[in-house]
Amino acid sequence: MLKLGTIYVYLPILKYLSGIVPSSVVLTSFQVMSRVFLIWAVTHSVKEVQSEDSVLLFVIAWTITEIIRYSFYTFSLLNHLPYLIKWARYTLFIVLYPMGVSGELLTIYAALPFVRQAGLYSISLPNKYNFSFDYYAFLILIMISYIPTFPQLYFHMIHQRRKVLSHTEEHKKFE
Repeated sequence: MLKLGTIYVYLPILKYLSGIVPSSVVLTSFQVMSRVFLIWAVTHSVKEVQSEDSVLLFVIAWTITEIIRYSFYTFSLLNHLPYLIKWARYTLFIVLYPMGVSGELLTIYAALPFVRQAGLYSISLPNKYNFSFDYYAFLILIMISYIPTFPQLYFHMIHQRRKVLSHTEEHKKFE
């Protein structure tokens, strides 16, 4: 039986697939899976990082982002979107996105020594599958993957902000 929290994690993907919210399935899936990874494979698995300030940093950024996002979607579905919520949706990411990414990267970085020492999730040769996996190196690759990914997603949101808010400003001039 699926736990309620597990279902909640995958709701953004289900909402996209059902057409309730207009988002990219690739971006939505990437966001959901990165959050699951950060919570389960890093923060939950490496108890030593749970008290790091970096965890608080990304949790606060994620929480505020979700409050804004779901307020935006709710009011949009009701056809009564206050400008303040639209503005917050397309403006506060400017601070929240780097804040969340910084918290995520600092948390992974803080986990690295513990992962290396414990050999967490690593598989060494020889074994019956003739396969090896170094979770420590994998975490470093995840951190490096933020280099091309973060700017792409951030500038996509900047573009969206210009498109949505400039349209709103032009519309207000004619009212």
